[in-house]
Amino acid sequence: MAELGFVRLGFGAESVEYTQAWEEQRRVHAARFADEMEDTCLLLEHLPVYTAGRRTDPSERPLDGTPVIDVDRGGKITWHGPGQLVGYPIMKLPRPVDVVAHVRRLEEALIRTAADFGLETTRVEGRSGVWVLGDPVEERPKIGGLSLDFDPRLADEEFDPRLNGPEYAPSNAGQRREDRKLAAIGIRVAKGVTMHGFAINVNPDSTWFDRIIPCGIRDAGVTSLSYELGREVTIAEVLPVVERHLKDVLEHAELRPREIETA
Repeated sequence: MAELGFVRLGFGAESVEYTQAWEEQRRVHAARFADEMEDTCLLLEHLPVYTAGRRTDPSERPLDGTPVIDVDRGGKITWHGPGQLVGYPIMKLPRPVDVVAHVRRLEEALIRTAADFGLETTRVEGRSGVWVLGDPVEERPKIGGLSLDFDPRLADEEFDPRLNGPEYAPSNAGQRREDRKLAAIGIRVAKGVTMHGFAINVNPDSTWFDRIIPCGIRDAGVTSLSYELGREVTIAEVLPVVERHLKDVLEHAELRPREIETA
């Protein structure tokens, strides 16, 4: 496929407010649809913000009324902010579009990125994104002195981890040795052109995730490269690695229309 270009919109003190980046996405999307520019990936850090995809349930939002921006991507609620590298690949795909294949390519690029830093990650069946797997259930530390066989997050429909302190906080999933998400993916395809994309946690304050149910998942949490590697990793370190793997995976992908089964 054609060469993938990159635009670095802003990082650190130049981090980008979410609605400004969303407007830029729409501008680039329109230009790509009209073939006025090539496939382009916008890369940036956001100012702190919660965004909710189309499938977000009311019970997954902040309890304190913190503002949430509802967006037109797939997936559920998440947080963006300092220490998180966000990428919006805006690409023209063959029709009928294979959305799942596009998500898998983004996952592959991020899995390779983590591997370059010495961190093994993977996919989890039924859950998009890039994950660090936890220990087997029987080997994990007990929560609140209780066996995970009686984990109230799974057994009690009324249980809300946002109200039950650090023992159940998504940001502490590593301490509990549970599955934890390193990178989230949520996309939209309009007129055969992709929007939105991925967010990989490099060195954020992960407690931002504790005010929501990240991605609607109650029995797992979040993590970052810095936490897993036990050292400070910076956006500046990760940025060129992500670009290299995105180019390699996306430029060399054999794009095919989604196969339509006939009765």
